[in-house]
Order: sequence, then structure tokens, then C-alpha cells
Amino acid sequence: MPELKQLRAGQASAVLAFELANRAYFAASISDRGDEFFDHFTDRYNASLAEQEAGICAFYVLVAEDGSVLGRFNLYDVEDGTARLGYRVAERVAGRGVATATVRELCRMATEMHGLRTLRAATSHDNAASQKVLAKAGFVPDGPATPADLGGKAGTWYQRDLRP
Repeated sequence: MPELKQLRAGQASAVLAFELANRAYFAASISDRGDEFFDHFTDRYNASLAEQEAGICAFYVLVAEDGSVLGRFNLYDVEDGTARLGYRVAERVAGRGVATATVRELCRMATEMHGLRTLRAATSHDNAASQKVLAKAGFVPDGPATPADLGGKAGTWYQRDLRP
């Protein structure tokens, strides 16, 4: 059974392998991170760990029994009980409910571990799979997302109130 784990230093090679293996798949529905992301992966990874240590963000990986990364689930800009949610899952598990189940789990963890009350997520109009994940996980549309919000694509912001 896959397990959602907070990002650690020792996971860098598995996360990079996940990103490289799924790069073309991700680029079909979200903006490609570009070669620079991969060329400077270690620096970016270490910066993410520093942000997590500072409490600005919380980064998670969904890890398979064999240690491979099946997905990344992140809470960005944690402030005043609110954070932005971002996620991506490997092509090999897409369409199987993995993203929905993990987003639901992260919502629970966001409240219990990070004291969050609200999560926001943006997805482009052409990313129907992400729209379905958010809807099934209890998010509701909350206004337009601009191309600046989504790496050049227009879309919709979604929000979920985490309070019981």
C-alpha cells in the first residue's frame, strides 16, 4: 500500500527519477518545468527542504512499497491557516483514484499536522483529471485562475474548507 511521507533529504534521487520518468506525461496537461529545473534539481530540492523547515511549505511524496515515488503532494505558502495545494501523480497510477485518495489524506493531515483551515488549488480549464480530483476531494470552484497563476494557462481556483 502506498504511503504519504513528508519530503526528506534522502528521497532526492527517487523524486528526480519520478520527475524525469513522467516529464512528457506532465507536460501534456501542465506547464513543463524546463531543462533548468532538472539541471539544478539538487539546489531546488535543498531549497524546498529549507522552506519546509521554515514552515513556509510542506512537501510530501507518495511512496510505493518498492520505494519508488508515485506522486508529489505539496502545501505552498502556508500562512494564517491557509495554503495552496499542488500535486502530480505518475502516469502509471493515473486514473485509479490515487490522486483523489491522497488529496483527501493530505487534507486531513493539513488540519492535524499543520493547523490549516483552508486549502486552495488552481487547475487549467483543459486539465479535466485534476478538476475531477479536486471535486471528489471536496473542493469547490472559487473564481478564475489567470495564466500567471498556472504557467501560461487560464483556469479555475478551487477551495476547500477544512474545518469540521
